[in-house]
Amino acid sequence: MITNMIVLLCLSTLFPVFMGTEPNPDCFPATDCSDVNAGSSGVYTITLKDGPVQVYCDVVYGGQNDQGHWTMILRRINGEVNFFRPWESYKKGFGNKEGEYWLGVEYIHQLTRRYQYKLRVDVEDFEGTKAYAEYKSFSVDTEADGYKLHVSGFVDGGAGDSLGQQNGMKFSTFDKVQDPSGENCAKKYFLGGFWYTSSGCYYTNPTGSYLWAKDHDGSLNIGVTWYNWKSNWKSLKSITMKIRRVM
Repeated sequence: MITNMIVLLCLSTLFPVFMGTEPNPDCFPATDCSDVNAGSSGVYTITLKDGPVQVYCDVVYGGQNDQGHWTMILRRINGEVNFFRPWESYKKGFGNKEGEYWLGVEYIHQLTRRYQYKLRVDVEDFEGTKAYAEYKSFSVDTEADGYKLHVSGFVDGGAGDSLGQQNGMKFSTFDKVQDPSGENCAKKYFLGGFWYTSSGCYYTNPTGSYLWAKDHDGSLNIGVTWYNWKSNWKSLKSITMKIRRVM
């Protein structure tokens, strides 16, 4: 009897008009924020291969290149969360979904393994100036492949391209070195975890140390940066990275 009821409920999801009911979300759980029936931004639950995961969905109406339900994978806004963490933390994620957080590189892989996604990066300086960069294609390989980054199709929203140079790099933390520099970028310079390059380690460092305005002149070279916006290493007031399914 219980099985029959479940079948009927799922049939009502497939044929809501004929069954006279609303779709049942339990039959087809959300795989990203595109599937979330959300009228406003906030924390919602999606279901990935490893089970339910809470994410922040940025619901945007109107605006050039903006419309849609975006799944936030990283947000730095106030320095409330320590990003100098080991591999396991960066793998499964940490932080406060309402504030600063890193979704987890394993979950980013699970999100991008089945569909094509675009990436948007929004940056803001301590003077309140904002800009963005978009990439038409974004995905992350498996852990066995080092969570290698694939990013292409840059669209300039004023911020410049600071991520393209890290295309094809494996993910690294201070306790799991996979960058090709031979210097352990995460430990020696930048105190976070990211896809570092062979030359100079990075052009963007969103998981670096959060430096307040008085410390953000770029001389420390360890802050939350997006170099090609203003051709300097000044630490940002905020940076977010979010993805949206395009097919």
